[in-house]
Amino acid sequence: MKAVFYEQYGDPDVLQYGEQPDPKVGPDSVLVDVRASSVNPVDWKITAGYLDGTLPTYFPVIPGWDVAGVVVQPGPSVTEFQAGDEVIGYVRMDTVGLGTFAEQVAAPVRALARKPRNVSWAEAAPMPLAGLTAYQSLQAVGVGEGDTVLVHNGAGGVGTYAIQIAKAWGARVVATASEKNHEFLRSLGAEPVTYGEGLAGRLAEVAPEGLDAVVDFVGGEDRDASLEHLKSPERVASVTDAEVKDRGGRYIFVRPNPADLLALTELVEAGSVKPVLAESFPLERAADAFRSSMEGHVRGKIAVTIGEQG
Repeated sequence: MKAVFYEQYGDPDVLQYGEQPDPKVGPDSVLVDVRASSVNPVDWKITAGYLDGTLPTYFPVIPGWDVAGVVVQPGPSVTEFQAGDEVIGYVRMDTVGLGTFAEQVAAPVRALARKPRNVSWAEAAPMPLAGLTAYQSLQAVGVGEGDTVLVHNGAGGVGTYAIQIAKAWGARVVATASEKNHEFLRSLGAEPVTYGEGLAGRLAEVAPEGLDAVVDFVGGEDRDASLEHLKSPERVASVTDAEVKDRGGRYIFVRPNPADLLALTELVEAGSVKPVLAESFPLERAADAFRSSMEGHVRGKIAVTIGEQG
């Protein structure tokens, strides 16, 4: 099969496009014909070697944890899916080696749910990691009807999902972003607040009675400033800093969860959540997709398309 891979750690220049062995399908996995994947910051951080001390790595590495595609072969113990099913998945393994930037991937059923029927492959592929991160962060701090929740980095890949999910759950959403993204945040249903110096004062104006919950997708001084307005210290979740646990909050490292992923699919099919696709690159231009993500100013998500898109 054709795939993108790298044989040593480095910057996007180490990515190669060429032939790799076809995947083997285990008992609890399905073989998926990949239609699209996406770039997440963790992908280029792994490629650079930043997670070498956390996850065992086996070269050559095919990057990518997100997938959208068609099941072509279920494993012998699989009853959840059959050939022809359209699926999405957060295909994170316990090792680094066999990712989703390829024509095919063997994906464990614990990572998969059905693809939303009302979005394209390129829109569906970035849903799992970013959408699950948002979903599990909001879930961890119990966001619900009538809450005022602050979403840090509201225009980013995770933030766009968090805003829409929180709105669907009945919350009022305030979100930080640069001024150029304020109108975009309003279109998602959030009340925008400019990040940076003076944030605490601006939050006092927009939420004088305080914040019921904070979900942090940026870290640093902005996160700390917002905690001054949090009514209950334990209702903060962060994906950037495990030290939030010392304040009684929750550190989130997203995990595959088919029930959560199906709930996200249902929100998309209901029209409550719309994937925000910033750019799309063909597989052979994966290095360019990495570079775009590394610039750090993407509104929404970046897809990598593979093969037939019909």
